[in-house]
Amino acid sequence: MIKLADPAAEVTEWLLTYTDLSEEEAAALRAFFNAAEGTLNGFTFLDPAGNLLAWSDQLDNAAWQTGPLLTLTPEIIDPRGANRAWRLSNGGGAEQTIGQTLSSPGEYQYCLSAYVRAAAVTNVRLIIGSEVARRAVTSDWTRIAWTSSGDEQATSVRFAIEIGAGDVVDVYGLQVEAQTAASGYKASTRGGVYEDAHLADDALTIARTDVNRHSCTVKIIHANHL
Repeated sequence: MIKLADPAAEVTEWLLTYTDLSEEEAAALRAFFNAAEGTLNGFTFLDPAGNLLAWSDQLDNAAWQTGPLLTLTPEIIDPRGANRAWRLSNGGGAEQTIGQTLSSPGEYQYCLSAYVRAAAVTNVRLIIGSEVARRAVTSDWTRIAWTSSGDEQATSVRFAIEIGAGDVVDVYGLQVEAQTAASGYKASTRGGVYEDAHLADDALTIARTDVNRHSCTVKIIHANHL
């Protein structure tokens, strides 16, 4: 007997429990359920507990789009004492970036964060869609973060960190989350954007628990083979 893993058969499920929903929030949930027509229509689901970026500890993976003059050096000591950080060296005369473009709604609020340090004090730029923010980099490991949204009508958003000409910056723990602040770093492989996810049930039960208060449970499923 030979047994092999079948990535195409992977199934991921989320059980989301909502409490103290207002009338407006409950109505929004019903409207989404009706638009999806229960289990019929797929939608893009962003894992609320995951890092949306793929292969966050492997910056040489094909998931990353890297500037042509940016050199990546692996196995740099990271702030947790392991060797999972990367040294980004810009040997060109202009800024160079490394990032990913995710199939996520542009109007959402996203938080892009990373740990950075450099032998010489400098700065980097964090990019979310067409928006850019500058953050200082010192000789100590420091976590930098920035919250913004993409282009409102866009169906994808680019997230990147930009290194200045001639700069050398150590980077660890690049993370993107669909929220307004960074949570603890979570190393990723697949990434937290699930296209063509589906509701698992054809019925939505919302219970009224008090005045302007409701509760319900929603199950979402993503299957690679569907």
